[in-house]
Amino acid sequence: MSHRSVPVLDFGSQTAQLIVRRVRELGVYSELLPHDAPAEQVRALNPVGVILSGGPASVYEPGAPGMPDWLPTSGLPALGICYGMQLMSLALGGVVLRPEQREFGPAMVEVHEPHALFAETPAIQAVWMSHGDRIEALPPGFHAIAANPATPFAAMADDGRRWYGVQFHPEVVHTTYGRAILSNFLFRICGATADWRPASFVAEAVERVRAQVGAERRVLCALSGGVDSAVAALIVHRAIGERLTCVFVDNGLLRLGEAEQVIATFREHFHVPLVAVDAREEFLAALEGVADPERKRKTIGEKFIRIFEREARALGDVKVLVQGTLYPDVIESSAPDRQQGVTIKTHHNVGGLPADMQMELVEPLRYLFKDEVRAAGLELGLPEEWVWRHPFPGPGLAVRIIGPVSFTRLETLRRADAIFLEELRAAGQYRATQQAFAVLLPVQSVGVMGDGRTYADTIALRAITTEDYMTADWARLPYDLLAKVSSRIVNEVPGVNRVVYDISSKPPATIEWE
Repeated sequence: MSHRSVPVLDFGSQTAQLIVRRVRELGVYSELLPHDAPAEQVRALNPVGVILSGGPASVYEPGAPGMPDWLPTSGLPALGICYGMQLMSLALGGVVLRPEQREFGPAMVEVHEPHALFAETPAIQAVWMSHGDRIEALPPGFHAIAANPATPFAAMADDGRRWYGVQFHPEVVHTTYGRAILSNFLFRICGATADWRPASFVAEAVERVRAQVGAERRVLCALSGGVDSAVAALIVHRAIGERLTCVFVDNGLLRLGEAEQVIATFREHFHVPLVAVDAREEFLAALEGVADPERKRKTIGEKFIRIFEREARALGDVKVLVQGTLYPDVIESSAPDRQQGVTIKTHHNVGGLPADMQMELVEPLRYLFKDEVRAAGLELGLPEEWVWRHPFPGPGLAVRIIGPVSFTRLETLRRADAIFLEELRAAGQYRATQQAFAVLLPVQSVGVMGDGRTYADTIALRAITTEDYMTADWARLPYDLLAKVSSRIVNEVPGVNRVVYDISSKPPATIEWE
């Protein structure tokens, strides 16, 4: 590792990886490490500072994650965020309590004095709070540099030690000057160098794949047709060449015409060996009667792995499998390397993997966000239309059908979804949204069509805008566009008489419905 870095110690916050993303956006290399990572693991990253993330625990809870033993004597600058600040305070002799008044959501804080951490930001600024505990007394050597009526120590500083804490979350977009605060910590306090770019990631990922796979082993890549698996495949292909074989599984849960498009495009453009497997009947049989979303994801995850294992044996007992797993998949699934995280939903390619899986995983993108993957894709020469395709969940339309999955319900949703995306593109709104899709609800309602009574299905439309997919807002699409989409779906998709539009943000909702 040639970069000097500022790693993030993970105490289980749902936005811990988002801190890493913000640091990388500023050009400084960062990785998310377990809160109890040993000193040698951190030192291997050539750190010039450390950030302690937030977390769901109270510092006084039994088993709550504690301060790493090596950190106070490391000489490294440190920034504690939310739980990280409370832990820093408790470990160094401060007092943390749970008051009656808690803060969740937007708040204003006032900066008491000019300080490097708040350089070039206003004295009063909007932040995002999300905490139950708060600091009642600062540790020796610290002084308050920002506050509000509910949180008297909204930010603290020990300039001699170069240790700082903020009770709010600078990593989320709701904190207006969060990027500037992180930048000040990185450059004014840590003295970091902005030398990390996606091009650097590609070269380093290639070397990591070569080191993991070795000089002789053959590898399968689970190809979905999206940008994630395509970038993962190209990185591995650059690393090991013709020892890579891509496997595309048509599970019957894809969008309209997608299987044919993926097979044709990948073979013609990338010239990487590709095996196409028709497993539509297998997946439908496995999902018959399954309504619970977690069971759906785990069923689909296991079925994928069994098919890849079967194809690996047919190719000569290949033992290594490539997946395009991303950071948001890991955080929402509370994967084994995020022991403090709270599971939001299991992703089929993370928490949904069977325990007895016989293949070793290679995941070149495991700690990248979607925008970083797209930048890497452009670096690798992926066509723009591939790079900017909206994300599509690995379990496919199965998690966009609320309730049991059947061939008929899949066809209904496929046609409605195709109409929505077609009209988005025609209206020039596809790139203005970061994800858009239709959902088939388990709700039927009365309608009137052709002067007759109907009792038919409901389609929900979902379109969001987001920077990082960790938080998202619903897209304010033009009413005329929504009206046209609704009219087409009701008229062209049999069995649907009602269309609704989802206006939920993330949080409290997730982007997908399941």
